[in-house]
Amino acid sequence: MTSEITLFVNPTAGRGRGARAAQPAASALRAAGFSVRTVLGEDAADALTRARAAVAGGTGALIAVGGDGMAQLALRAVAGTNTPLGLVAVGTGNDFARALGLPVREPAAAGRMIADALKRGRLRDIDLGLAGDRWFGTVLASGFDSRVTDRGNRMRWPVGRFKYDLAMIAELAAFRPVPYRIRLDDGEIREVEATLVAVGNGSSYGGGMRICPGADLTDGLFDITVVGDCDRTTLLRVFPRVYRGTHVEHPKVTVLRAARVEIAAEGITGYADGEPLGRLPLSARCVRGGVRVVGP
Repeated sequence: MTSEITLFVNPTAGRGRGARAAQPAASALRAAGFSVRTVLGEDAADALTRARAAVAGGTGALIAVGGDGMAQLALRAVAGTNTPLGLVAVGTGNDFARALGLPVREPAAAGRMIADALKRGRLRDIDLGLAGDRWFGTVLASGFDSRVTDRGNRMRWPVGRFKYDLAMIAELAAFRPVPYRIRLDDGEIREVEATLVAVGNGSSYGGGMRICPGADLTDGLFDITVVGDCDRTTLLRVFPRVYRGTHVEHPKVTVLRAARVEIAAEGITGYADGEPLGRLPLSARCVRGGVRVVGP
C-alpha cells in the first residue's frame, strides 16, 4: 500500500467541526509516516470528482472527515474499488463510524486508529446498500422518521439535534399511518398499514437510534424494520425504545430480512444515511463486500 493517502473533508460538518477536525487527524496520520493530501472541492459534485480522481490515481486510502453525509459521498468514490475507506466522524449522527467501531468526535484518536490499522493491514470488506445509483452504509428510512427529517431540514431554528426533537413533536400532532407496498427479493407484494419502514444495512440512524438492531454488515442481507399501524400513544411508548433496540419486541414491530427490497407509499420521502433519495417508490439491494474499510 502506498503511504500517500487522501483526506476528504467537509468543512461545514457539525457546524464547522469538519474543518477543525481535519488538522489533528492529518497530524496524527503524518506522525505515523503517511503523506497526506486534502480534497475539499467547491461543492459536493466538485469534491466527489476530486475524490474519484484521487482513487483512480492510486491513493492508499480515502479518509472522509465529516458526518454520515460525507461518508455517503465518499462511498460513491470508493465503492467497488480496492481503495480502503476510513472515517473521521465529526458530524451530527456519525452512525456509520459507530458501526465500524471508530471514535466519534475525536479526530486525533480517529487519525491514530486509522494510521495504526493501515500499517497493520486491518482492512475488511463490508456490505453496502445501493438504491438506484446511491450507495448507503447505514439505514434507508421512510415514513414517520423521514417526515421528521423533512420538517427538521426546513426549520431554521433551533440548530443541531434539538430542532429534530421539535420536528418530532410537530409531526406527532398530524401523524397517521400510511399504506405501504413491500416486496422482498422475488416474493409477492405485501400491503401493510405502517408508521415507518426502515431498511438497515447497519443497525442505527439519527445518532445512535438502533432501528435495525440485528443488522449485520457482513451477511449480505438487509434487516427491514416495519413499525405497524400505531396510534400516537403507542408510538410515544415504542419510539423511545429504539435507542436500546428493544422496540423490536413490541407486537406492532416486525423484522424482515432480504437481499433486495422495494417499498412504495404515497407522499413519503426516502432518506439514506440521512440524505434525501427522493419520493417513494424506491428499491434497494444489499451488495455483499461493496466497500473495503479501515477499522479497529
